[in-house]
Amino acid sequence: MVTPELIVLSLNLTVALLAYFVAYPMLCGDNLVRIAANDLLATGTVLLVAGMLYAGRDHAFDLLVFSTNWFWFAFITYAAVETPLMIRYFNKRDLWSKF
Repeated sequence: MVTPELIVLSLNLTVALLAYFVAYPMLCGDNLVRIAANDLLATGTVLLVAGMLYAGRDHAFDLLVFSTNWFWFAFITYAAVETPLMIRYFNKRDLWSKF
């Protein structure tokens, strides 16, 4: 049986991989403003889909050390999935020097 946590984690992984391996290289390149704008769109997409699936339901999402609602689970786990991809993307394109 597929748990709600696994569904949200799969959504997060799919959106993050599409963002950093397809969308950002094609649409953003080395432009930090475009990366930030598209990242807000990606994060919003994850939260919108998770909200459509789980808003109003009383399911508690397990984050290993505590339980939370769908919003915080989706947000925190997306940040955790996205961070290594962002670091890789920024290192590959030497974007740290543009800050």
